[in-house]
Amino acid sequence: MNLEMIEAGWLSLLPPLIAITLALISKEVYSSLFLGIVTGMFVYCFSTGGSILQAITYVFDMIAVKIGQNSYMIIFLVLLGSLVVIVTRLGGSLAYGQWAGKRIKNKVSARLATSFLGLLIFVDDGFNCLTVGTVMRPITDKYRISREKLAYLLDATAAPVCIIAPISSWAVAVASEVEEAGGLNAFIRTIPYNLYAILTIVMVFFLSVTDLDFGPMKKAEENRQREELNKNDAEETVKKGTVPDLVIPLLTLIVCSILGMAYVGGYFEGRSFAEAIGENPTAGLTLGTFAALMTALVLYIPRRLMTLREFMAGVIDGIKTMIPALMILILAWALGGVCREMIGTGLFVSDFVITADLSLGFLPAIVFAVAAFLSFSMGTAWGTFGILLPIVSMLCVGNEGAVGARGAAVLIPALGATLAGSVYGDHCSPISDTTILASTGAQCEHLRHVETQLPYATLVAAVCFFGYLVAGFVRNPWVTIAVSVTLLFLAFGVIYYSCRRKG
Repeated sequence: MNLEMIEAGWLSLLPPLIAITLALISKEVYSSLFLGIVTGMFVYCFSTGGSILQAITYVFDMIAVKIGQNSYMIIFLVLLGSLVVIVTRLGGSLAYGQWAGKRIKNKVSARLATSFLGLLIFVDDGFNCLTVGTVMRPITDKYRISREKLAYLLDATAAPVCIIAPISSWAVAVASEVEEAGGLNAFIRTIPYNLYAILTIVMVFFLSVTDLDFGPMKKAEENRQREELNKNDAEETVKKGTVPDLVIPLLTLIVCSILGMAYVGGYFEGRSFAEAIGENPTAGLTLGTFAALMTALVLYIPRRLMTLREFMAGVIDGIKTMIPALMILILAWALGGVCREMIGTGLFVSDFVITADLSLGFLPAIVFAVAAFLSFSMGTAWGTFGILLPIVSMLCVGNEGAVGARGAAVLIPALGATLAGSVYGDHCSPISDTTILASTGAQCEHLRHVETQLPYATLVAAVCFFGYLVAGFVRNPWVTIAVSVTLLFLAFGVIYYSCRRKG
């Protein structure tokens, strides 16, 4: 589609608001996303003199474009779905669960193991969610940890970890947006100011070692304790796989995915590793997943653990399991395309930051709030910080009213706040691809995942807002972190005593 973007003003907020509101009210995400896309196209066509028929045509044009632009992601997901089904049917996941179950003795250690594994796989957030979910789901099921809690642990150790990892696809994307402020060096300096990522990791481990739950998550955990263990997977599994039958394909997946990203990005042609893995990460992940699938083929069929017919049936069934997630992703991509590329949702929101005539000390908190709203509305952290980072840089060091020491001093806190707000919005948005993949990795109903993790994410975000008020005036990252962590634990204390009184 080669259509010129328009500035639709406040109407540009309608598509994401309609999609999100309908999804939360109706609990049906497919029609909600589609209606959001249609609304955006109506806004565009009515603003440019187009017809209703033209608007409907543009809807499917946008969907087709986004399928093409994200073709590698689609291939990666269907290959990964196939790998998961094949390994599960062979009994590799069950065997690993039984092996790990002898070493993981209780719910606390199961939650901690999930959290630590999430921290280790920091190269890409979607890869993180699906891989950790595949490995840990049998173990968390054994200890009756709800799928909602597993989905939260996956989601909270995906984007929040990737955004503070210097070697990740996220780091390179951010560095490319802040070249004038120092590129990768500027990104590294923002890490102590990325309060949302830091506090989310603190919260994940606090929740992992305690039984403190609140809101819808508490009810989900209580319901899970009353349920019988789900034995369907075990009954359907051919119980002849071993732990190596799971571990070898997964290690192949991890190693070959990293090598694949480096290869696609030109690392072996002289580019730095950090630049290479950020060039086209989904293409590298696709190569790694294909290598893992071929490893499973060579590992299983010659040993007669599985026939070629059974292997290919697993491939097809794996593709089928990914269709619901792919449908949500494609519609979410299309909605994001309408907002960013056609009706200027991002520009409308970012104009607020430019025109707000407030003290620079308030800038980090304001930018955090704006980035959070924009990312939640569009379902993309990358799209959000792609819009806001250049604007924040301009406000701090490139605007006549903000040049000099005052602007430079608040630049890094403001950039950190932009990234933090972008990740918060992406973390809890029902139309975010990471949120969708976390639901898929945990095999949790998507809107249940959104509903249960929203209070957790929002608690951290509220603490971050106050932390950025401190950062804007104190401008010392360690003081900011100390104050923010203290506030978070005070909030935990209030919640604990409130739950105790109700109980």
